[in-house]
Amino acid sequence: MTPVETPWWTPRRHTDRRPLLLARNRIQAAMRLWLARAGFTEVDPAALQVSPGNEAHLHAFVTEAIGNDGTGRPMYLHTSPEFAMKKLLAAGETRIAAFSHVWRNRERGPLHSPEFTMLEWYRAGEDYTVLMDDCAAFLRIAAEEAGARLFRYRGVECDPCAAPERLSVAEGFARHAGVDLLATMDAAGVPDVAKLRPQVEAIGIRATNDDTWSDLLSRVLVAKVEPHLGHGRPTILDRYPVAEAALARPAADDPRVAERFELYACGVELANGFGELTNPAEQRRRFGLEMDEKERVYGERYPLDEEFLTALAEMPPASGIALGFDRLVMLATGAPRIDEVMWVPAG
Repeated sequence: MTPVETPWWTPRRHTDRRPLLLARNRIQAAMRLWLARAGFTEVDPAALQVSPGNEAHLHAFVTEAIGNDGTGRPMYLHTSPEFAMKKLLAAGETRIAAFSHVWRNRERGPLHSPEFTMLEWYRAGEDYTVLMDDCAAFLRIAAEEAGARLFRYRGVECDPCAAPERLSVAEGFARHAGVDLLATMDAAGVPDVAKLRPQVEAIGIRATNDDTWSDLLSRVLVAKVEPHLGHGRPTILDRYPVAEAALARPAADDPRVAERFELYACGVELANGFGELTNPAEQRRRFGLEMDEKERVYGERYPLDEEFLTALAEMPPASGIALGFDRLVMLATGAPRIDEVMWVPAG
């Protein structure tokens, strides 16, 4: 909020916001009903965890838990309910969903809030492509409950009821950036920054000697690819490079890419889905690489949730996905910023 804006809690401002907030409630209720009819059990994971997640570029809020003996230990507000929900899959649940408040530090803007609502759901024993159908259903529900024929954001329109376009990351890079991404990896998916840097420089994107392959991929994705996704109809950006999918299993037909996709509408990322990795040793290795990168860039690392890694050995094959609920409501209602569709925005 800028200094000249009227606070959200003033009666005049609340009167303007209230129709959007009531639409939010309708959308959430309709999605809950859809999940229940599809056989999902709604769960309520605790937000306070021993590890907030282990992705290099996600930043957590840390606090201290003080025991009865006065001894303190660090704990974190989760960046996703993922670890807790996968433990429930290991315990025997098969279809679960949660509307969870999650916290991510260093994130604030029209599409970001340090505290927001995430819908996360899992299907044990089902292929990750089924999640794509779930996403299409939720887009339609949001549009119906908000009375929106089209989603609009910053001059871009998207028909939420149209069949989504499915595009691999490699296809997206070739089409929108002229970059041959697969040529920058070996047969096992190990990336080579020396092969990507000249392609990035050739399309006018800054590249330094300190940039990693992931740095350059992210820069191209944000600048050249994402702005073109979800125009006219939703886009499923599928088959991420395995190096960019720390929690997903490799694709059966190509070890260079993984069973990971993201959902876009109007150039806005809405959801991130996976065919879940269930190999504890491989997951530990990938988390180590993520935390090494976090330490290199930010000078810190987060602990591993050892119980989560143990639970992975008991977890069945599954698919799972997280959807930014506030962003979905924002697009469905035409709100210009995410905090306009939050009953009480983060301070």
